[in-house]
Amino acid sequence: MHFAPDTEDVLEFVIALGNTDPGASRTGLDEISTPALLTALLDQHGYTGRFDRDLAELREVQQTRTLLRGVWSQPRDDAVASVNEMLRTAGALPYLVRHDHFDWHLHATSPDAPLAERIRVEVALALADVIRSGETSRMRVCDADDCTGLLLDLSRNGSKRFCSVRCGNRVNQLAYRERAASS
Repeated sequence: MHFAPDTEDVLEFVIALGNTDPGASRTGLDEISTPALLTALLDQHGYTGRFDRDLAELREVQQTRTLLRGVWSQPRDDAVASVNEMLRTAGALPYLVRHDHFDWHLHATSPDAPLAERIRVEVALALADVIRSGETSRMRVCDADDCTGLLLDLSRNGSKRFCSVRCGNRVNQLAYRERAASS
């Protein structure tokens, strides 16, 4: 399963942002606890436009992270309401744009809009594609009991269960040990 390249890029960003949450991060800490850490994440994903790089912006992005983690696992019809609310709140007006190394893709806010608003709108546009494709079931939370990491299953058969090879290996190792102990 594949979506438009910009949709996949945004969904991968949601996973990266969502997995900075203390409950999902590998460290157990908030991995965007400072403006510098947030900037590093944004740079890694090629974000452009206005950046205030202050604590107020950081708090808004952290709140957006919480919102997006919730939307990620919502049933399709509930996700529609959330997507529509994000677009409506921002007064989003989609338009095509090409910049930096990105080919034509959709934006729906001004580059001068606050960062958290731009993130919510870009994610809402990407989620609209997923919803229209009937593929919200490919947006999941890791199956490992001790992990709440987000994952996007782009495999052909839709069977991806873990957010990382690390989680998959850990679960498989535990299952192996349980089988060996019961033999």
